[in-house]
Amino acid sequence: MLRKLCLLFLMMIGWVAVGKAQLVKEFKAIEKSGFDMVALEFTTYKSSTQLKRTKSSDPVYIHGHLDKTNILPVFSQKISNNILQTSLIHKNVESENLGKSITSKLFSGSSDDFDHSWNVALSTNYLYHLDFNLGMGKSDFDLANLTISQLKVKSASADVTIRYSSDSPNQVQMDTLLVTLNMGTVVITNANFTNAKKMIFEVNYGKIDLNFSEGMHNESHVIAAVGAGSVHIHLPSDSFPIKIKMRTTAMCKTSLPKYLKTLEKGTYVTKGYDAADPRLMELIVDVGVGSLIVE
Repeated sequence: MLRKLCLLFLMMIGWVAVGKAQLVKEFKAIEKSGFDMVALEFTTYKSSTQLKRTKSSDPVYIHGHLDKTNILPVFSQKISNNILQTSLIHKNVESENLGKSITSKLFSGSSDDFDHSWNVALSTNYLYHLDFNLGMGKSDFDLANLTISQLKVKSASADVTIRYSSDSPNQVQMDTLLVTLNMGTVVITNANFTNAKKMIFEVNYGKIDLNFSEGMHNESHVIAAVGAGSVHIHLPSDSFPIKIKMRTTAMCKTSLPKYLKTLEKGTYVTKGYDAADPRLMELIVDVGVGSLIVE
């Protein structure tokens, strides 16, 4: 009898271990010629995602740890019109709706309680066009030493960080940097390193934190909009040409630096403002309920 109980106990331990085990998946694009750009479409529904440079010459390398082995990702690649088109699609077969995702985030025991983790590695040898669709989770994009023509991040509920771990800005002018969230936080450090012509950040409920450590080298347009939450913008020296248009309500607390000059109602400029300056940065800031801090 004791022997049977021990055997049953060991089997139960084994079942628990299997239940908690993660499935490791690896994908990579092996083509290294015949294209001028790498386009990556990345879709996942509940995960922690990291992107950074790799020393490998492979255009795309993706390493994932999956908790639910019955939901498998699909990876594809092809060359079309001189573009290496790569795609990783990892959708939830249970079809979690938006409301369920937000409720899960609000009442989960840990902010790091996600089903999957992904590491996306890109090479310094290629030009990239990136499109990320994240259902729920968090993401960290380290763009140092990478050449990016476009980066779009869309999510139902996520915390998104875009940063440069070294002083290695984008070597080309990025067309568009876009982050749209229904709920979450957007943090951009060294935003000037993106060298983006257009930056659009939209959050229905949450926070936007933009840091321009130095002025932009080219003309740029920035939109930061929050329905309910806060916007914090750290500007470079007031010698740089900057124009800010503010759209706020009576339910938004606003704090602006004293050096900004009023151009017209709701529009402010720095000391270095010149409408004809090729480095002009124009910001449109829209906050419904919450706070706006510019410093």
